Amino acid sequence: MRKPLLTTEFLDRARRDYGEMEAVVATTGERFTYNEFGDRADRFSAALQARGIEKGDTVAVLDPNTHYHLEAAYGIMQIGAVHTPLNYRLLPEDFEYILNDAEVTAVFADYELAEKIESVRDSVPTEVFITNDAGEVDGEWEDFETVIDESGPEYDRPEMDEDDVITINYTSGTTGDPKGVMRTHRTETLHAYLVAVHQEISDDDVYLWTLPMFHVNGWGHIYAITGMGAKHVCTRGINAESIFTAINGEGVSYLCAAPTVLNMLLDYYDTHEVSTTGAADVRVATAGSAPPEATIRTVEDEFGWYLKHVYGATETGPLVTTSDARRYFEDDDDDRFAVKKTQGMGYLGTDVRVVDENGNDVPEDGETIGEIVVRGNQVMDRYLGKPEATEEAFNDRVEGYYHMGDLATVDENGMVQIQDRKKDIIVSGGENISSIELEDTLFEHPDVSEVAVIPAPSEEWGETPKAFVVPESGDPDSPGISADELTDFTRDNLASYKTVRRVEFVAELPTTATGKVQKYELREREWEDEDSMVGQG
Repeated sequence: MRKPLLTTEFLDRARRDYGEMEAVVATTGERFTYNEFGDRADRFSAALQARGIEKGDTVAVLDPNTHYHLEAAYGIMQIGAVHTPLNYRLLPEDFEYILNDAEVTAVFADYELAEKIESVRDSVPTEVFITNDAGEVDGEWEDFETVIDESGPEYDRPEMDEDDVITINYTSGTTGDPKGVMRTHRTETLHAYLVAVHQEISDDDVYLWTLPMFHVNGWGHIYAITGMGAKHVCTRGINAESIFTAINGEGVSYLCAAPTVLNMLLDYYDTHEVSTTGAADVRVATAGSAPPEATIRTVEDEFGWYLKHVYGATETGPLVTTSDARRYFEDDDDDRFAVKKTQGMGYLGTDVRVVDENGNDVPEDGETIGEIVVRGNQVMDRYLGKPEATEEAFNDRVEGYYHMGDLATVDENGMVQIQDRKKDIIVSGGENISSIELEDTLFEHPDVSEVAVIPAPSEEWGETPKAFVVPESGDPDSPGISADELTDFTRDNLASYKTVRRVEFVAELPTTATGKVQKYELREREWEDEDSMVGQG
């Protein structure tokens, strides 16, 4: 008998089997059982329907990692509406584009972030605005608690199919406007199953929300943690002290941390007396850029945590590989660090290949470079309103595979390791930054004649944007502008995480005979002391 795969079943299962168990620890200190969590989601579902929201409508959520995001997400999906989480690091003009592109009909926004929506309120199709503290927000916003208190838990759950789109995750807009990645019940469900298996999630896990929930629905953890009946520990921001406090106070057993977060924890550990584990052993998943072996060593040998390195993209679920291949290393063998810093092998049911320009698999020699391509049930359905971009993403070198844009090798054990990037993308602290966007911005400054932006190694961020600037004066020793002023210029014109961190003034840029800037040469120069030309700290 065929049973449709629906995202709503994760909370349904938790309520059925773990209803009286603690489900969520809120940032306010409140604690909710799965029955209470479910009741609040039901009331939000009913409130949305009372405001005219129907199956297929899009509802945006702009929120840090609070319980409100979890309740809103399930409240949206239970009525067949499309959950659209927003990156809270973006600018108001970014939100204006996304809300119009997705034709969003309602917005929930945290009170600290609502002003970013309020400033473009008159330019978006949205008529329903809800926040978790209306008294702290300018403009006419409904209060979440009032909304659900005045609403009963009864709502009409429509018939849904596993191929219905249930969430839209927007890319970082590294090559033009952000693209809406459309994901179905089926893709979300199967990805959550894979996360549960490969991350070894069980019902006694306590999960700390250090990974943004807007990042592809928290890498699927809003589903996997809930469906397994584990406990969510919510956060409003990330700092080392609060992470260690939660680990010890709540008995956290599992968290996700980009290399930059790991480095932050290492720095805090070096200068403070702190216990790294509480009532449970700790597992940590990391992605974004490969952590250096020294970081893995400290996390495992000194913290006593077990590290899992994973890899993917918004379009792929995101997770498609893991380096947690225990048959290839011993737990007490130093060789495990070299294995764990690779991107690893494909998840169950996931076909991960590295192919040459002709679409042929590269030899497993650990030296020959090709592009990573992926096929799997967790890969996106399509881009919203962009059929040509969808076609290109799946049919560049190998038809039917999503093309990652990362260049990699494969070793004799089938372990994939990224060496460089095909696309002009910088991954800094887990965020994708377009070098082209930074170049376009810097070109607007009257003292900039030419510019090339590349990723430069950074111990804190893995990699960070660096701009090579030919000044309008033509003299790098007297550029007429300072590096700090150009940094401020990018900060004023772009989202804060896209700020250019380093500037070097040069007399000229390396170019080909046809005048194309040879960024590869610049990257070689910056990364000559590193193991590869991607961020490893």
